[in-house]
Amino acid sequence: MAKSEKGTVLTRLQSSARLSRTALASRLLAHGFYAGQDQIMLALAQDDGQTPSQLAARLGVRPPTITKTINRLAGQGFLLKAQSTEDARQAHVSLTETGRDAIKAIEKSIRKTEKLALKGLDKKDQKTLFKLLSKIEGNLTGALVADTDADDVVELEEAVAAE
Repeated sequence: MAKSEKGTVLTRLQSSARLSRTALASRLLAHGFYAGQDQIMLALAQDDGQTPSQLAARLGVRPPTITKTINRLAGQGFLLKAQSTEDARQAHVSLTETGRDAIKAIEKSIRKTEKLALKGLDKKDQKTLFKLLSKIEGNLTGALVADTDADDVVELEEAVAAE
């Protein structure tokens, strides 16, 4: 690769990620969801009744960030936040019937966005892209762990997610 092309791959990767998040956010907004809310909904669809701390750890964000989003989703009628029967200091978050119904819309939005993003790529190219992105993810995860402490990783992931 020529010197003038250095950074081109990273620039394309960042641009593709930003555009895919924007396209997905637009589809989700049509169903009443803001960026990031879909991840909480999908996490609860897989394992309903988690605590905010469990959700934060699972999604790699800080508890205050997740609490705001949970409260917003509860206000929209998608989630129910109930006090724990075992520990009054904890709450458990569950999908409401409306929330369970919304999961299909979220999954459909993701599928449509992915289909748009992968348009023109055959199955072999898609498989290769998946492997390459997984490798990049592994490289960067390893670099982050080696170069920073856990709080720095969380802050960096939150900053990237907010873009």
